[in-house]
Amino acid sequence: MRKILVTLPLDERQKQLLESQAPRAAFSYPGSGGFTKDDVHSSSIIIGNVPPAMLEGVNRLEWLQLNSAGTDGYVTALSGTGAILTNASGCYGLAISEHMMGMTLCLMKNLHMYLSNQLAGLWKDEGPVTSLYGATVLIVGLGDIGGEYAGRCKAMGSTTIGIRRVKREKPAEIDEMYGLDQLDDILPKADVVALSLPGTKETHHLFDADRLSKMKKGAILLNVGRGTAIDQEALFDVLSSGHLGGAGLDVTDPEPLPKEHRLWKAPNLLLTPHVSGGYHLAETKERIVRLSARNLHHFMEGKPLASVVDFTTGYRNSLQADFP
Repeated sequence: MRKILVTLPLDERQKQLLESQAPRAAFSYPGSGGFTKDDVHSSSIIIGNVPPAMLEGVNRLEWLQLNSAGTDGYVTALSGTGAILTNASGCYGLAISEHMMGMTLCLMKNLHMYLSNQLAGLWKDEGPVTSLYGATVLIVGLGDIGGEYAGRCKAMGSTTIGIRRVKREKPAEIDEMYGLDQLDDILPKADVVALSLPGTKETHHLFDADRLSKMKKGAILLNVGRGTAIDQEALFDVLSSGHLGGAGLDVTDPEPLPKEHRLWKAPNLLLTPHVSGGYHLAETKERIVRLSARNLHHFMEGKPLASVVDFTTGYRNSLQADFP
């Protein structure tokens, strides 16, 4: 009998959905912090994240379904074990893209300034604003999250440009698509630059001082992927100089951002503590449960899984189609 460890915080309806896909398996639901290394090592299937360090030396694990889109630490931990790794790509686009839209419009309409004025009891006009209508929006990292954000911007009248690591067919929500090697040529054209990238060697400080200086004056920079994609000291400098119109960060490096870090005091910066995803939106967890249930059904039937992670790249396999 297969033992299935579920670390997601599920209600009874969600548990029944999973159990219906593998009726002969033994399920345990310790939650996100109630399991031990022995629990991990005795499981055939794990649904939900566990600390990568706990996976060292696993020999019974056949498949790990992450509840995160990011795979930091898991590729290294599971390489060579024979276990399948799947992530939750496709489950976070709704929640995170709406968070990005909120940040974009807040910065474009100076709402952050008006909130500060309100708290100070100050009645003051903060001047001109900008719009997504007619704006050029560059999305770097065109997965589920980037694609959802692009679609919302396009619906509001933007021209959307996508940067993708692997060249694939251009999706409908993107007007132009390029490879990462063309990033510097496109940067000066963009009114908004949105980053939704995993943490890899290739993305570390992708936006350093030189690249930030190539951005259009007055442009807005968003980051919802990994904090390591931006050199934060350089970002502080470029915001303080007035070159950028603003920045919205839901991720930093490190996390939590230390209280003494000068980024807290950067002008025209919106900073949220990595909350755009998670389970803040109930629909996100529903999507993760549905994906896990579909994958569990396919695993028990010996069929291909969705969102399989390629151990050589750390990305979801671009050739692996999701279920309809």
